[in-house]
Amino acid sequence: MKNALLITAILSSTSALAHNDHSISFSNDNCQVEFQNNVAITPNEVAITTPHSRSLTIDANGYAFINGQPVDVTAQQQRALAQYADTLRVELPKVAEMATDAIKVAEVALDEVGAAFDLHGLDNLSTVLDDLNQEIHGTFYQQGSFVMGEQAFHDFSENFEHQFEERIEDAVKSAMFQSIGSLLVSIGTEMNNANGDMSAFEQRMENMGRQIEEKVTAQAKNLEQRAASLCSNFERIAAQETALSQNIPAMSSYSLMRYTSE
Repeated sequence: MKNALLITAILSSTSALAHNDHSISFSNDNCQVEFQNNVAITPNEVAITTPHSRSLTIDANGYAFINGQPVDVTAQQQRALAQYADTLRVELPKVAEMATDAIKVAEVALDEVGAAFDLHGLDNLSTVLDDLNQEIHGTFYQQGSFVMGEQAFHDFSENFEHQFEERIEDAVKSAMFQSIGSLLVSIGTEMNNANGDMSAFEQRMENMGRQIEEKVTAQAKNLEQRAASLCSNFERIAAQETALSQNIPAMSSYSLMRYTSE
């Protein structure tokens, strides 16, 4: 798996977005979804573009256009197209929300650890995570559209590999170096407060660690539940695409995804 949205894979082992030379995929314990084409979504239209620059556009009324030419559809097919477009409009942005929320989980962990041990060397890492959050948002939201697909993820992957990987590694090293002094002072203070009773000190540290873990785990579990829900929604999208391709053969090349249940 390349490093596109690597932070999501690190922070949430139950869900990941991966990029390779051929496709974009979302996967967790329940399903795997490969995104074959690119999509741009606005309130007024959904535009799906193939890697060969052929396009399918569905307008707000459910009318379809292939490379700008109208597709002859029945009233029933029109309603199905409108419903499909609405489903994409609602469900796909949830992928972006999960990715940015995974960053928030990391930020919560940093804040909790920093506050617990009075650490002052985490600012650089927090800044990198903020910048990464903005980069993820910029990947999905471009020029008034929500976008998802091969090109957007390729661009993000290239930027992550050339910029964020090194920045994250440097920030982690810097945080460790800058925090070691204040960490030792904090531990010394805690031991002094415990009047030399190491068992009491160890218990306080254990309780502190448990509190941090519980807070972070609760948010990570929420991500896990949302990933499972997203798989069910993707299954519904895949079923809609199969039905549309069967009823409107001209659309068979414009399915956005391949869905496989685990």
